[in-house]
Amino acid sequence: MSYTIEHIAAITGGEARVRVAATIDHLLTDSRRIIAPAQSLFFALEGPRRSGVHFIPELYRQGVRSFVVTSLPDTTEIPEANFILVPDTLAALQKLASFHRMRYSAGENGKELPVIGITGSNGKTIVKEWLYQLMHTDHSVVRSPRSYNSQLGVPLSVWQIHPQHDLAIFEAGISQPGEMEKLEVMIRPTLGVLTMVGEAHGENFSGREEIFNEKMKLFHRTGEVIACGDDQLVEAAAKDNPAHFITWGKQADCGIRIIQITTSDSSATVKLNFPVRKQTAFSGELIITIPFIDQAAIDNAVTCAVTCWVLGMQADILCERMRALHAVSMRLELKKGINHCTVINDSYSADLHSLEIALGFLDQQAGRLPKTVILSDLLQSGLSDEMLIRQIVSGLQKHKVNRLIGIGPVFMQQRERIVSIYPELHTEIFATTDEWLKRFRHSAFRDETILVKGARVFAFEQIVALLEQQAHQTLLEINLNAIVHNLKAYQAVLSPSTKIMAMVKAFAYGSGGAEIAGVLQHHQADYLAVAYADEGVALREAGIVMPIMVMNPEARAFDMIVNNRLEPDLYSFGLLEAFRAYLEKEGIRDYPVHAELETGMNRLGFAVQDADKLANALKQDGCLKLQSLFTHLAASEDPEQDAFTKAQFRSFETAAAVLQQQLGYTFLKHIANTAAAVRHPALQLDMVRLGIGLYGIDTGDSDQLNLQTVATLRTTIAQIKELNAGESVGYNRRAVMAQPARIATVRIGYADGYPRSLGNGKGFMLVAGKKAKVTGSVCMDMTMIDITDMPDAKEGDEVIVFGKDLPVQQLAAWAGTIPYEIMTGVSQRVKRVYYEE
Repeated sequence: MSYTIEHIAAITGGEARVRVAATIDHLLTDSRRIIAPAQSLFFALEGPRRSGVHFIPELYRQGVRSFVVTSLPDTTEIPEANFILVPDTLAALQKLASFHRMRYSAGENGKELPVIGITGSNGKTIVKEWLYQLMHTDHSVVRSPRSYNSQLGVPLSVWQIHPQHDLAIFEAGISQPGEMEKLEVMIRPTLGVLTMVGEAHGENFSGREEIFNEKMKLFHRTGEVIACGDDQLVEAAAKDNPAHFITWGKQADCGIRIIQITTSDSSATVKLNFPVRKQTAFSGELIITIPFIDQAAIDNAVTCAVTCWVLGMQADILCERMRALHAVSMRLELKKGINHCTVINDSYSADLHSLEIALGFLDQQAGRLPKTVILSDLLQSGLSDEMLIRQIVSGLQKHKVNRLIGIGPVFMQQRERIVSIYPELHTEIFATTDEWLKRFRHSAFRDETILVKGARVFAFEQIVALLEQQAHQTLLEINLNAIVHNLKAYQAVLSPSTKIMAMVKAFAYGSGGAEIAGVLQHHQADYLAVAYADEGVALREAGIVMPIMVMNPEARAFDMIVNNRLEPDLYSFGLLEAFRAYLEKEGIRDYPVHAELETGMNRLGFAVQDADKLANALKQDGCLKLQSLFTHLAASEDPEQDAFTKAQFRSFETAAAVLQQQLGYTFLKHIANTAAAVRHPALQLDMVRLGIGLYGIDTGDSDQLNLQTVATLRTTIAQIKELNAGESVGYNRRAVMAQPARIATVRIGYADGYPRSLGNGKGFMLVAGKKAKVTGSVCMDMTMIDITDMPDAKEGDEVIVFGKDLPVQQLAAWAGTIPYEIMTGVSQRVKRVYYEE
């Protein structure tokens, strides 16, 4: 359903400035995710540091012509741009979504679109995705993509409603009072689903009751709400208004009773008793089995079963589909692949919207490497095969995908159309996944980034298994969303004009340089810094194009630096003269360089009193152009050293003033590291250098930023032994059992980066959330832990070495070192797995 610019202006109460006629099909809030530019309307949202208006010229160059803004930009370079002028762009987006939703209410076409609205503290996305799994065979379902449940995500979700849909499932999430009313106007559910209400986002609420009341505002116009009657808040609300609730649970007064729950090693069976109800297909006792055993999964499954019952699903179909439920992947996983490939695993879902999200992630990670997409048919899209293929190929073309491997009958039928639309695309089509597996050749994939995305029934996990580089069962899991969260957390406390230099030296503190740099580049960090030139070259080869400073340049690497457009930190006159002479010999002028001052660290840098001499050296021959001047703070995180930190700043200011006057042009000035960026706002200057704080490691006052843990080091139990008193563990019999003990050998040792100093009871790991003491000496490839008080632990169980629940800071304290050393010490033989929610 399309809208004109004039119509949208009327809906949003905005003022239209129309230069060219435009019909809008797509709403855009992220300048990096353009699908059909001519039919897109960009909402220039206001961020904490940047306004969306700044991205309008680039969007215009890419073909977007229509924009919603709060103030008109300079139109000199964008003469054919359409504008809708509004007081608040987010509010305008929400008004448009509300209007769009109302077009599918009874009245305009006489047919009411059933809309399931889901809220709660936990389980919203799982319930939404399981309802989709259960119902998409019978219905054309539109649903929130992934976890699009916010003030921004809900309007983008609601906009996806089209005439072919006969069921909508939207989730709503809140973080503070007053938000749900805005979401309710857009979603307007006809059936409510309340998942478990906990203390999530509790910091903005007085208690659980206020959270419950706020969430219930989603349903104030909804006829009925499905909820767990065992919850005391639900029970009380249902007693006050019984017609408003369909309750389930073990309590005698619940409408749908749970009679019995039994579990095995791999499944749970729930016996339910359903009452007689009009327009439902069955009543009485029903036994459902799900392939999960945890209580949260059981609760979510019962919620889904009750919802399907309300919507009229037959008992035998419900039971069959419940048995086939599969885990919901909430993430895009980035893995090392065969033959120097990178594999993006999104093999659990396939629809047009999530495909666009995945293609954006592919762009982010591929850089200059070739892009391959392995894609299944998209099922239940509601579009004709021809229209579906056109939209898929349009997305591939937009993201400059080089190769498509299409699997499924629709791809088979539409092969010629694909080639005619995008002839440059190398296209391979297979009828089934099995056919592709039989023809798979290891050598057919090399030095490329591969997105694997398919509907569950195509079993693409088999494809991922073939493409993934094999490694042992210890892995470092990197949460790319946490990197983005932490970057934005620091941006929020910086002056809008202050740039960010992100430190990605030492393999990005052990987390993976190219992958982290790709995320930082995608989210508009300004500069990167590496320790040595070869680290910078690796980033360039991975497609990183943003400026990169090399902090320890060497004369033998000058060719490498210049050929890869790296910018050296010149910290001594000898190094400066050597690089200047190299540039002069090569006939290169105005090459960007950085200069480091020594103000108290006493490590590297020019003396402050040599500022005049440094300025003259930089001006000589015109070969060098100073990009930035900086110094290192020695103790910015220590309140007792604040006077010294201020003295360093005064020395830096003095030298900077001399250089500024003598050079006659401006350059960036930066002194603040991660800790100083928060503790000393006056030192933010033109740029700050963010290091380990980006990776979620607290450096002093960063608690106020609510940083998220980026890295989790996991391993598994290889073997468990039952030992008697007097038996020993490990080399040199350092640990002798005083009493019978249960000892687990886990797959990590000092060759993986686990410090030997943590042996003999100094360190701990987590098994099922409980601390297990390291017993005996740490070996090269194995470490032993005491699990005597964990009778349920078994071989193959996961063990957390460090992560959210066992911070790397604690590990470092036990080892008598600093988190930097632990992070950078994780061996390259430990597999890195990157994921994005």
